Amino acid sequence: MDVNRLDLLRELSERGSVTAVAEATGRTPSAVSQQLKVLEREAGMPLTARSGRGIVLTSAGQALARSAADVAIALERAAALWDEFRNHPSGEVTLLTFPTIGAALLPSVLTDLAQVAGLNVLCTDLDPELEEFADHTGDYDIVLAHTMPGVLPWGGRGLRAIPLLTEPLDIGLPADHRLAGRAHVTAADLVDETWLGVPMGYPFERILHEVEQQAGTRMHVSQRFSDMRIIEAFIEAGLGIAFVPRYTSGPVSAGVVLKPLRGVASARQIVALVRPDVAERLAVRTVLDVLVDRAARLESARAAA
Repeated sequence: MDVNRLDLLRELSERGSVTAVAEATGRTPSAVSQQLKVLEREAGMPLTARSGRGIVLTSAGQALARSAADVAIALERAAALWDEFRNHPSGEVTLLTFPTIGAALLPSVLTDLAQVAGLNVLCTDLDPELEEFADHTGDYDIVLAHTMPGVLPWGGRGLRAIPLLTEPLDIGLPADHRLAGRAHVTAADLVDETWLGVPMGYPFERILHEVEQQAGTRMHVSQRFSDMRIIEAFIEAGLGIAFVPRYTSGPVSAGVVLKPLRGVASARQIVALVRPDVAERLAVRTVLDVLVDRAARLESARAAA
């Protein structure tokens, strides 16, 4: 069987439609359908079946798609072994980040990787809702994602998740706030406060719900932003309080103080998501190694500050 046709079948199993496969691979839908029909003849049995206006994989198609993933991993492993033999992790690695970890981590990562001849890391940023992170692994080699401890929205996708940071989320207060002198705060301390929230569905929202459960009342959320710079500006102006990441938010202004939250699990886990075949590339592994190293340094430096 042709490896490229097998890869199209795998893409279909992951993306769900011929149109999506065509867009991802730079083909027309008719070209994709034609290649899948050729693969079906090679296999000697139906691999797809009609479902409404689209198609779905048959049980045979699903089995062959899993085999296609194994083939892709084996091919990437063979290429990685050759790269290791040449001792040259060259090529382009694409990386998707979300803003806070991108600002805190990527400048030092790319500075380190600039010493690796022939390696080009192309980064872009996006701040999707929690469930969307894993979807981007089909289009980027590495996706930096965050979630609450114990919550794995990408579970069952067959992705590799490399831990980078477990980051506490502190309570950001105006410097002249009544609680600014405390060593820490509790949910009960925050009952009458005005909150600055994140868009509904974002990870921090889950922790606010836990604060409400601990306090036994709903909290008043006056504004919602996805950009931490806006949130910190509103805190400094005395317009509310909010969760602020301890390590990746960078130095806060003199008008904002951060206080640990006691009694509520207030942290997020930051990981690098990679498809298993992509993870076999030496260039990708080189980038991941530097990400892990720089994340450890960031955590150590901010914890000591």
